[in-house]
Parts: sequence; structure tokens; C-alpha cells
Amino acid sequence: MTAPTTSPTTGSPRTLVAGVDSSTQSCKVVVRDAQTGALVRFGSAPHPDGTEVDPAAWWEAFGAAVAVAGGLDDVSALSVGGQQHGMVVLDAHGDVIRPALLWNDTRSAQAAIDLTAELGGPQAWADATGSVPVASFTVTKLRWLAQNEPENAARIAAVCLPHDWLTWQISGAGGTPGAARDLSALVTDRSDASGTGYFSGTTGKYRLDLLDLALGEGASSRIVLPRVLEPGESIRLDDGLVLGAGAGDNAAAALGLGMVPGDVTISLGTSGVVSAVSAVPAADGTGMAAGFSDATGAYLPLACTLNASRVLDGAARMLGVDHAGLSALALSAPAGADGLVLVPYLEGERTPNRPDATGTLHGLRLATTTPAHLARAAVEGMLCGLADGLDALRAQGVEVTRLLLVGGGARSDAVRHIAPQVFGLPIEVPQPGEYVADGAARQAAWALSGEADAPDWGPPAGTKVFEAPVEPVIREQYAAVRDLL
Repeated sequence: MTAPTTSPTTGSPRTLVAGVDSSTQSCKVVVRDAQTGALVRFGSAPHPDGTEVDPAAWWEAFGAAVAVAGGLDDVSALSVGGQQHGMVVLDAHGDVIRPALLWNDTRSAQAAIDLTAELGGPQAWADATGSVPVASFTVTKLRWLAQNEPENAARIAAVCLPHDWLTWQISGAGGTPGAARDLSALVTDRSDASGTGYFSGTTGKYRLDLLDLALGEGASSRIVLPRVLEPGESIRLDDGLVLGAGAGDNAAAALGLGMVPGDVTISLGTSGVVSAVSAVPAADGTGMAAGFSDATGAYLPLACTLNASRVLDGAARMLGVDHAGLSALALSAPAGADGLVLVPYLEGERTPNRPDATGTLHGLRLATTTPAHLARAAVEGMLCGLADGLDALRAQGVEVTRLLLVGGGARSDAVRHIAPQVFGLPIEVPQPGEYVADGAARQAAWALSGEADAPDWGPPAGTKVFEAPVEPVIREQYAAVRDLL
């Protein structure tokens, strides 16, 4: 997989790298020029719906996406960015014991509450791992497994995350069904490990006592955890292909966007994410900001909501319009929607931690029973939840000088124009791109180069800036009702 190709513009040899985004919804593969970052090919394939998935579906989708992208025969290095937190448990033969529980599976909400209390409270967890456990975290899913499927918990010989498992499969160490597999070959990186709930980004080491807290005393002595590769570190396969450490999806996106301290990215996908690159770790005992690590050796304080672009999907469905129609309606209503406020906990919520909450509509009067008011309230409610997350990052000392807006929800005209009114800052919207896959590709180029830092591929292309005066009424109304559950 290492034969150089020829540049169509210069005729000179070039080296290609691949980046993979194995997300909740799909697998995407980009093939890029290792030196310039120029896109050469792209492919994607869907993942099945649901909050628990057989990892074999990820492997199948990866193969399909690679085929659409024209194969990897001319690729020299590859890295995988993947959805964070998912629990993949393997037995002594390397077989998957049960379908993986994904980050958005909230059945372990009570386990998160129990674990938090057992260690001594939220701040004890924040000091230990940078974050307070919520149902998304792997450690809570392991506790749920121990309590509800003890026979499966007893079979665990290794625990890994979605991107770890896919990298393992690509390396060949994952073998094929019925064949021997090498559990010791599992690898991960700081960014994804920092979302497990049993890894400290400040020390770079697993907290085996917390793994035991989840699964029972002594469990860690029989369980293999992936080796944590350093930024830029790699493994080389027998055929010459270099595999980078990989990354959690948010850390990969930060690398793809070229984020530096002062930059904050607001990502509107299945989840809503506010993340920033920081030189110092976060330890927020309120649980609003998670103290994750990034893919460069720094930190990635982050606030994540369960409800982002699907709030727009739901509002459009209720109103019987497409997304363009929803935007037009929202922009035709005044800021603050004349007092109509949607608290959009449509799938429960993670930030704040309210897994059993539902969405609520406040301020409904005859005058606000219009499609335009409801559309406006949906956009504003989604953005207010993320603005609360931004406040949590600021409370951890995060510098905020630039806001980037990405993800599927960022394509909405209403979101682009209303966001500055909510956040009180100009909003920069890069052209739509596969920033998780791009970050993984940039990491692959870094691993291939052996340099101390990732290659400079320049800023995202086609960035547009949206400005508008802040409208304090939007957040004031939201703050008045968000806790009235």
C-alpha cells in the first residue's frame, strides 16, 4: 500500500494518506496528499441505526467506504477517527461478547450516579480523570454490564473503543471470525482514552482502580486495555502501511480544523459539541465541561449535548417543511420568538446531565401558535443549550477569541444568522467538510513524517463570517425556564 502516485498538476511523485471517520451514522474515508492535504478521493457507507451495534457493521462499512474511495493500494498511512465512549468488550479469543453500547445509549444513567457517589462525588471524579461520569462514558456502561449481564461481564478479556477496534481490525491483529487474535496489539490514543472514565489525561495513565470500581475488585488484573500511543506515534504493518494512533471524533475534528488555543468549535451533528484546545487540563466538578485530551498532546475541554441537528429535524417534521422551509420560518419571527421557548431535551440530556428529561415548550399563547414562532424557538433552544456549554468552558479558564460553526446543522441559514445573536460573537462557518476524517488523515501524514508536529495544511477553505448584534432576551428567557422539568 505504499506505491507513490503522480500529481496530475506537476507530474511529480506524491504520497497519499487516508483518514477514516467511523461515526455514529456512517463510515467516511478521505484520501489526501500527505504534503498539501489536497483531497484526492472520498467514499462513504452507512452504519445501522440504534444505540447498540455489532462492531462487525463498522468493519463492513469501512470496506464499502474504501471501495467507493477507490481502494488503499496507493496509500502509505492511515488513521481512524471514531465516535467516542462506545463500549466494545472482547473475550479471550478476541470475539465480541455483545453488541457495542454507543455513546448515546443512556441505559447506564443510574450507574453514572452510583459511580460518582462511590468515589466521593463529582469533584473527586473530575480530579481523577478530568470529567464527571455520565451515561455516555465507557466506565458507566461497564458498571451497567456487570449489574445486568454478569455472565457477559465475567467473560471480558479486553475492553476497547470503536476506533480502537477498527484500527485493530485494519492492522490484521483482529484476525477473522474463528481465527486467533492478538489482544495485546490493541492500541488507542490520549483523546479517546480520556473519554472512558478510567484514564487520566494529566498523567497519561489508566486508572485501574476506577475500572475495578466499575466491574468489581480485581477485574483489571485479567482485562487488557489498549496501549496508549503518543501523538504522532504509529505502528507499521508488514506490508508497509503506517497506522496512526487514531483519535476520538472531536479531537480528530480539532486537528482537521487546525484549531489552536483561543479557537472554539461548535459542532452541530447528532450531538452538539462545544470544544476548545487548551494547554491546561480541565477538572469541572459541575460536570458541565468534560476534561478530555486532544490529539496533539494538549487538552480538549468539551461540553456535549445530546440534542443538536435532530432538534431541527424534529421541528421540520412537526411543521411539515424541509430544512430550507424551517430556516425561512425561523428568520421571519422576531428574536426571542415573542416569549416562546423550547427546552430541547428531546433525547434526554447529557449537559446538563438529565437522561430522563423530555422537551418542553414554554410561553405558548395564541399569538405564538404560529409555525414561524415554533421554528424560531427550536433554533434558539438548540443554540442556548450550546451557549450554556460555552459558559462552562469559560468557567474552566478557556480563552474564547474565535467561534467556528461546523456540522450538518451549520448548513441552516437560520442557525448561521441566529447564532451570533445567541453567542454574542461573530461566527465563522467553513465550507462543509469531513473534518473528522480530515483530522485523521492529517494525523496519518504526521505519523508517516516522523516529525515533532503535524503538517500544516492551512486553514479550512471557503470560510464565511456571520455577524449580528447580541440579543440578550434569547438566553434570558431560556435561563428562566430550562430547569422547569
